[in-house]
Amino acid sequence: MGGIKKIRKKYSKPSHPWRIARIEEENALGKEYGIPRKTEIWKAISKLESFKNQAKKLSALNSGQAQKEKDSLFQKLQTYNFTKAGDSSDVVLGITLKDILNRRLQTIVYKKGFSKSMKQARQMINHRHILVHNNIISSPSYLVRVSEENNIEISPKSPFYDANHAERIKEATKRVHKKVEKQPFGRKRRK
Repeated sequence: MGGIKKIRKKYSKPSHPWRIARIEEENALGKEYGIPRKTEIWKAISKLESFKNQAKKLSALNSGQAQKEKDSLFQKLQTYNFTKAGDSSDVVLGITLKDILNRRLQTIVYKKGFSKSMKQARQMINHRHILVHNNIISSPSYLVRVSEENNIEISPKSPFYDANHAERIKEATKRVHKKVEKQPFGRKRRK
């Protein structure tokens, strides 16, 4: 009988634990993207480093297998809209951490207007209120492909699905008030 496979960590901790500049940067990213734990930021950093290391390694090789791997890497990056068709490996080295954090399901749910804050978007995903391609996704760090972005919706079983839900009514009235406030009525300029 085989034993249970040990699950390895998908990130590595920073080499020096108490660098104030790094800690402040991680705290700012955590507040901006509603990420409560540093491990999620470290996982995104590891994914970014993985893409970059793979691109560096493949750019040095010239074999047929290396070309196939390079094509599959670029195809994968195109599905997340990190690169475009015909880009060189220098573009992969230009991908930033914010590019990866902007492709997270939590960020996209907030930007689509399903929630009023990043923390509420995270809660909606954890509580299984969000569907992607008719599948419930309960991981806020799920990277959304470009083809899936238009198929993100609130689950019909969710209380948020109802247009008369208290949170959705508040959001609708806020949007109407913002539109009214932005329109100037009969203002005259002073000379």
